[in-house]
Amino acid sequence: MSNLIIIFLASFLIWFMFVSLLVLWVIDGRIKKEQVLHAFLASLISYIVTLVIKGLLPAARPFELNGKQPLIVLVHTGGAFPSLHTAVAFALAFSIWLHNKKIGTIFLIMAVFVGLGRIWGNVHFLADILGGIVIGITTAYIIKRLHLFGLLK
Repeated sequence: MSNLIIIFLASFLIWFMFVSLLVLWVIDGRIKKEQVLHAFLASLISYIVTLVIKGLLPAARPFELNGKQPLIVLVHTGGAFPSLHTAVAFALAFSIWLHNKKIGTIFLIMAVFVGLGRIWGNVHFLADILGGIVIGITTAYIIKRLHLFGLLK
């Protein structure tokens, strides 16, 4: 696989997911405001939870152990577990899936590729990705069940 593709998957696909969500909401109208708010809130909470876990469970990254260059734009050191990118990508994707299975499936496929890109980019192990998936999905599910934005109506 081309290094440019790996760099895109590992570093930029997650941002493409956020932009796609906004485009679907603003331009297309197939995504409702509540779905977008759930996705953003789940992503934010996943981000915070992941940072806390990284601080409590410091783990080396593959490139720190194998000496090979990482294929990402910004190189991070320490705190490999769990994968922050994967947690956030899955929080966003699963939030959308809970509301709209068709569009959500597309977002889940992109989230899988974010995780794979992080492995192929030599910055995470499979366990890091799986930890991120669990955090992202759990957070999205909890946010959906709480109906926080229903209280604002």
